Amino acid sequence: MTLYDRIGVGYAQHRRPDPRWAAIIHRALGDAKSVVNVGAGAGSYEPADRFVVGLEPSLQMISQRAAGTAPVVRGIAEALPFRDRAFDATLAVLTVHHWPNPGRGLAEMRRVAGRQIIVTWQAPVFAERFWLLQDYLPQEPAELFDAKRTASALSDVTTIALPVPHDCTDGVFGAYWRRPEAYLDPAVRASISGLALADPQLVAQAMARLEADLRSGAWERKHGDLLDLDELDLGYCVLIGENNGR
Repeated sequence: MTLYDRIGVGYAQHRRPDPRWAAIIHRALGDAKSVVNVGAGAGSYEPADRFVVGLEPSLQMISQRAAGTAPVVRGIAEALPFRDRAFDATLAVLTVHHWPNPGRGLAEMRRVAGRQIIVTWQAPVFAERFWLLQDYLPQEPAELFDAKRTASALSDVTTIALPVPHDCTDGVFGAYWRRPEAYLDPAVRASISGLALADPQLVAQAMARLEADLRSGAWERKHGDLLDLDELDLGYCVLIGENNGR
């Protein structure tokens, strides 16, 4: 059983592609006519106007792909079943940190395409700016395969920020920065790997404190300035790697 066979039930309900993020990601693909989406999941952010193949290890996630989405191959990033330069671009959306061997997976992405588009996040920025981690779920620094480590495995990298809209439809970890009550919903938390995989007791304690602070008004007194913002930069970003001719 893969990780998302275990935690991916109902994933597509809360992780719907945000059109503003989709526009940025699709622009990053440039003129690529063929794309392989590595760790494709339910098919989020796959462009409809190009030839796309998804690659995904989890049957649970594959089962949630909507009718008419791109064909999908079951497999892993570390051993892409495609010939060298089979595609114009490879795409990986918030998945690299889950791979058993991210370095090998990124090397495979470079092998099968000259352009790599990777959606990830800057862990230090996220930890510093996100109130849920600051106030309720402080975490020990971890060697996560975030934007910095991912970029070090690519060539000629361009970084594009992905600010989180206040009404983001993609329920990523930071999606509900202006809707704190959403984190109290177990179904919402189940679709966020950073919460679904965390210590259940610590998460339960954090949610109890958050619920109390929302009820008493303590959260709004401390973070009420966020309610005036339309978007917030929490460190999410798109990395574009180019290794054409290499």
